[in-house]
Amino acid sequence: MIDGVVRQLMSGKEATVYVVRCGAELRCAKVYKEANKRGFRQAALYQEGRKTKNSREARAMAKGTRFGRQAQEEAWQSVEVDTLYLLAAAGVRVPKPYGFMHGVVLMELLTDAEGHAAPRLNDLDLPEALALEYHAVLIRQIVRMLCAGIIHGDLSEYNVLVDREGPVIIDLPQAVNAAGNNNAAAMLQRDAGNITHYFSRFAPALAATQYGKEIWALYERGALNADADLTGHFATSTAPVDVRGVMREISDVRKEHEARERYKAELEGR
Repeated sequence: MIDGVVRQLMSGKEATVYVVRCGAELRCAKVYKEANKRGFRQAALYQEGRKTKNSREARAMAKGTRFGRQAQEEAWQSVEVDTLYLLAAAGVRVPKPYGFMHGVVLMELLTDAEGHAAPRLNDLDLPEALALEYHAVLIRQIVRMLCAGIIHGDLSEYNVLVDREGPVIIDLPQAVNAAGNNNAAAMLQRDAGNITHYFSRFAPALAATQYGKEIWALYERGALNADADLTGHFATSTAPVDVRGVMREISDVRKEHEARERYKAELEGR
């Protein structure tokens, strides 16, 4: 699939990216670093809610065996290409993937108007109007990702490239399952907050917005869609928490669990 390596493009905490030649085309090859050489921390937070198709691998991962660690590493790496395909189909601006093999993701090389490798967002000095435009584009991309059930989990100005058509989201091996991860709300709000904080350097009015909270509130109510009208404003509820109601629900769930356990024990004793 790769005929030659042209040059190194960038090196990050989890992988090194190269410009490679594939026939007559130039593409990107993202080569993952070995787990013990990566700088990415708290991977367990991001892996919560991910499903493993192979039950043997799932058991080995849970036990932390050598085979399990190897399977977990392969699963971690393959998440990116799977997520790229999913998000591209959902209309999110991500690099076009071409495949994944032996720890290498092959994907589209993004370029600027002059044909050079697209710069990272953090390398640009933006006028206020363009900052507002790019911010709106990325907030909309965050919404589209969430509508597809995905949260980036580590989004910032360092994980966005700007090609000839605008911002493109990159670096997705830590992508989070929005419905299956207990940290999903905090991660979504952090992603949106990071993007808003960066653009507020060029457009100070953005600093007063709370897009992350607004987006998550719509998602929780089942009212979020790719074209949802967003204002950036969110009114925090001041109503007192019904602690007794919460404790009753916890007690009911505990009783249901205990009843199931007793029923299972009775079946096993027959």
